[in-house]
Amino acid sequence: MGLWHVFYADWQMECCGTPFKVGDEVSWPLLFESADEALGGGWHDQLTQVTGPVEDLPAEEGAVRVLREESGLVVALHQHPVGIVAPEELGDVRPGDRLRLVGLLTAEFHGDPDLPETRGWVRAIQVLRQGWAEMAPGSLTREPVPGDRSLRPVWECPKWFADADAGVIVTLEVPGTDSRLSHAVREARGLPHEGTAPGAEVAGLAPAALAELLQTLSTVPERG
Repeated sequence: MGLWHVFYADWQMECCGTPFKVGDEVSWPLLFESADEALGGGWHDQLTQVTGPVEDLPAEEGAVRVLREESGLVVALHQHPVGIVAPEELGDVRPGDRLRLVGLLTAEFHGDPDLPETRGWVRAIQVLRQGWAEMAPGSLTREPVPGDRSLRPVWECPKWFADADAGVIVTLEVPGTDSRLSHAVREARGLPHEGTAPGAEVAGLAPAALAELLQTLSTVPERG
């Protein structure tokens, strides 16, 4: 089982989300997002690397373009499918291409209803506090400050968030996959990479101990 960090935005939860807690089984559509586009960029250990072929999955209207990660995770590359969005607007990526991407996995509940869902278990939750700044002096419109953010661990995702909170970073354990985060957990626990089956890195750990370990591997840079 692979461990994956997923950003669940505050507005997604407040609109129509169902709160969850550590240990819950969930099923979410996952969208791959450029790290520079999500809240202004400046992300750190929450980034995910995915490598694999691009596919088009049949949808009610057109097709959903996805990347099938070589260990089994399937993530959508676009919020809307080919057929609603013109192919030329999707960039140069085509089915059959093999990509290596580094970015942010996000839970997406307001895109196409045919986005594939990923089932997994919540292993850690951290509330993300984001820094904001006025777009111009005296402006009522604010924009995120890249990299100005902090994380705090919680046992349950809130339904409603404080003004400075942007959502939660969730560590999801997905069966049938493997990840760089799983490798980092094996290393932290002193397990060899060779010969250690995916999922062994979390075996025997109490939920609280696993959540504490995962929090040390999903941090933000110290502010200078």
